[in-house]
Amino acid sequence: MKVTAYKTHLIQPNEDITQVIAASISSIPERSILVISSKIVSTCENRFVPRTTEDKNEKHELVKREAELYLEPHSSKYNMMLTIKRNWMFVNAGIDESNANNQYILWPKDPQKSVNEIWNFLREHYGIKEVGVTMSDSKSMPLNWGVIGHAIAYCGFEPLKSYIGKKDLFGREIKMEQVNMMQSVTVAAVLEMGEGAESTPLGLIEDIKDIVFQDQVPTAEELADLHIELEDDAYAPLLLQADWKKGEGGIL
Repeated sequence: MKVTAYKTHLIQPNEDITQVIAASISSIPERSILVISSKIVSTCENRFVPRTTEDKNEKHELVKREAELYLEPHSSKYNMMLTIKRNWMFVNAGIDESNANNQYILWPKDPQKSVNEIWNFLREHYGIKEVGVTMSDSKSMPLNWGVIGHAIAYCGFEPLKSYIGKKDLFGREIKMEQVNMMQSVTVAAVLEMGEGAESTPLGLIEDIKDIVFQDQVPTAEELADLHIELEDDAYAPLLLQADWKKGEGGIL
């Protein structure tokens, strides 16, 4: 697998994200996946909220409006809010302050719609058929320091590779194992793209093993298949004990 990070200019609000891609990447080969940082999509959508005070309550109130479910900040020794939004669990509903010029930057309005549109653009502009797109964000992992990239939306390929029904090395039938392809490729790309002032918010992945490309945007059924209810998750014994509060789910 080959990963290349691409530098862009300092993107300004209300730019056209497809033109940013076209200006930064001259060609994209068949059977590639483009990973694009959610932050530059948010910037193009002007998803900024002015920061008016150093009081953390300002951000906490914004998190409550953006999250679908949240835990109160006093639940954390770091005064941060654990949240769930669009079936992802992470801190502060994706609201970031880094590289935002003293503002809060929110998630894109509709990450899935954005990657669908970018996927269609790539096929038309670069004249390719088999291509994928993911939108990346950063998240922490329980019991681990540091952040990794993860995908919050995908398009153009099958997101899961199933081993169910296959045999392991000793002939035992595999019952549950699936590989999350969209997360795996996104983690690799974000490692190259960076998390700071690199100005490389685009990552192109080539020579990927075992990717099955699709000739359509994900259907509602395919997206639903990725969703896990809290009670069905392997971590349900922990998740169901949390005192979740209902947020406004991103309605501003």
